[in-house]
Amino acid sequence: MTARVLDGRAVAKQIYEEVTAAVSERVSRGSSRPRLATVLVGEDPASAKYVELKQRNAHSVGIESEDHRLPSNTTTDELLSLVEQINRDENVSAILIQQPTPKQIDMRQIVFALDPVKDVDGFHPLNAGLVALGLPGGVEPCTPAGIIELLLRSGIAIEGANAVVVGRSNLVGKPTALLLLKRHATVTLCHTRTKDLASHTLTADILVAAAGRAHLVGKEMVKAGAVVVDVSTNWVDGRQVGDLGAGVETVAGWLTPNPGGVGPMTRAMLIRNTFEAEVRRKG
Repeated sequence: MTARVLDGRAVAKQIYEEVTAAVSERVSRGSSRPRLATVLVGEDPASAKYVELKQRNAHSVGIESEDHRLPSNTTTDELLSLVEQINRDENVSAILIQQPTPKQIDMRQIVFALDPVKDVDGFHPLNAGLVALGLPGGVEPCTPAGIIELLLRSGIAIEGANAVVVGRSNLVGKPTALLLLKRHATVTLCHTRTKDLASHTLTADILVAAAGRAHLVGKEMVKAGAVVVDVSTNWVDGRQVGDLGAGVETVAGWLTPNPGGVGPMTRAMLIRNTFEAEVRRKG
């Protein structure tokens, strides 16, 4: 058996088309055009590339953007000052702080300082709390929301499924588990210190690998026919790999490519979150 592909690029294209139409309709009736503010601290080439790609995605759907670049020796207070300035800017719908930031930056302070309405990543405690409680109004983090959207648009039944999430980060693992639970999956949350990890993963109808450890989940740990989502970006000998070992595609029923699966969905949800932030702000 060879797994069917969960094509993040194709589904992301659908989302961009929908946002393009929504932006066009909004502007045509005289309402404000969404605007994304990106902030990059330092000169990491990979981070700079990601920011440029996100800006390009925004422009492609009719969303304006502005780019703020700060030197690598920027202090937490200096970044806080910029965040407060952008918070007050009525022309900005959403704020993206590109991570990772330099080590001297206290990201907890930065996240707390963000206007929750403009928090495009859904990291602010108010948004995280609303999502955790299943209440309306919270911004869903881009990667977990992208995983759910990819599953739903690929015709994967979440309700009633046994879902196992491997990885407990605040950015991906925990919110992914919450969003699966919200859609009535039975969810098990595991991590790299889980004893006998395979005993859990082998029960999964939907398996999300998001621990950030290359080759953690081998094919012998995957239930035949399972839907497998490989989230992590690990680098082995200069090559991008996820958390899956070789041969998982011979066991799984559905599988995300890595790269090309979750990454495009993350960027697409960022763009959709930007549009929705403007709707929340100004109707």
